[in-house]
Amino acid sequence: MKTLFVLFSVLFFAEVSLAQMDENWIKQAAVDRLLRYVKIDTQSKEEVDRVPSTEKQFDLARILLKELQDIGLKDARLDEEYCYVYATLPSNLSEEEAAKVPVIGFIAHVDASPSVSDANVNPIIHKNYQGGDIVLPNDTTQVITVKNNPNLLNNIGSDIITTDGTTLLAADDKAGIAEIMTAVEYLLKHPQIKHGTIKIAFTPDEEVGHGPKYFDVKGWGAKYAYTIDGGQRGELSDETFNANTAIVTFNGKNTHPGYAKGIMVNSLYAASYFISLFPENMKPETTSGREGYLHPYDLTGNEEQTRLKILIRDFEMSGMEAKAKILENMKEKTLGEFPKVKIDLNITESYRNMNSILSKYSEVTKFAEEAMKQADVRPVNLPIRGGTDGSKLTFMGLPTPNIFAGEENPHGKQEWVSDKSMVKAVETIVNLSNIWAEKDAGK
Repeated sequence: MKTLFVLFSVLFFAEVSLAQMDENWIKQAAVDRLLRYVKIDTQSKEEVDRVPSTEKQFDLARILLKELQDIGLKDARLDEEYCYVYATLPSNLSEEEAAKVPVIGFIAHVDASPSVSDANVNPIIHKNYQGGDIVLPNDTTQVITVKNNPNLLNNIGSDIITTDGTTLLAADDKAGIAEIMTAVEYLLKHPQIKHGTIKIAFTPDEEVGHGPKYFDVKGWGAKYAYTIDGGQRGELSDETFNANTAIVTFNGKNTHPGYAKGIMVNSLYAASYFISLFPENMKPETTSGREGYLHPYDLTGNEEQTRLKILIRDFEMSGMEAKAKILENMKEKTLGEFPKVKIDLNITESYRNMNSILSKYSEVTKFAEEAMKQADVRPVNLPIRGGTDGSKLTFMGLPTPNIFAGEENPHGKQEWVSDKSMVKAVETIVNLSNIWAEKDAGK
């Protein structure tokens, strides 16, 4: 009996140590990757009529291609024209079982937001965070406060990764890339974990809305996919805003200001008046949850012509139509005040709420929830007050909800991510790969 007890104890503690060693390996691998990736400037650029919008996105894409090849994904390839990286992790099931399991994919984007520079990123690791505000060392006016970041308190004991306060971190979405790469390597190192065929893709220009533009959905071959591009740990999204962009052009008449009496029609006055008409309760800074908004975000012009760009967002199409009508009314009111100005209002579609399609494939979201629970993460289903590559890919025939990457405060100098969230994202990807195999192979 004593011998059996000793043997049981040895096996038990060996199993616990192995689990702990695996978690440590995941943490080290994911964080090391993130620290390498964020040092590569991949900022995309708006209003560029090509994909990718910046050539420097290829710098990271080529590194990822080599890494995928080095860990054993023989079919890894780079679209040299459009900067998409594609690869396949082959199934480790029997031929009969594999035929029953849908091909699933994981996607993250290589570009960083145009909002703030991600050149010369200096990542800082705040070891064993024990609470309190985090002051960023190279710009002490940049303070990540607990008041504005209550999720910090869910990361006590974790390492918090930030910048030095002078740039983006670009964990959006280089954390997602690091997590996918680490999950693939983990699956290769642990062949006892069953999985079907898994597709990997890294896209350009997500931040400027063109990530899916040349995505080879058919050639890639996944039936369902997941973007790893969400925020706080546990976040799962199968719903996004509907999105349109409005461009309002105010046309006046310019002449020399010294002789302008009775001749000049200054378009800037009309544009300023128009901006003053935006409803206070429909601005991004006054809305939350499922409330949509109207957001003037870019203004350029002179006396002759002024152009205003506006984001229109709502979860319901009826809300989109109502907001378009508000802009039309604002235009008419402005014309009433400035009758000599010609105003053109043009609205174009950006993307649509992916829930209208994803709601028909409930198992895609359900399996993601189960994968999080297996990783000891509480799923939080949050509609995205924005969009992802999955917004358009879903309408291109590839149902694609969004899973957390752990990125917080994206698009700003106070961006941060915790190592715990990165580990849990990797575990979620691994679990999800296994769940699809276990659920479908046995059918």
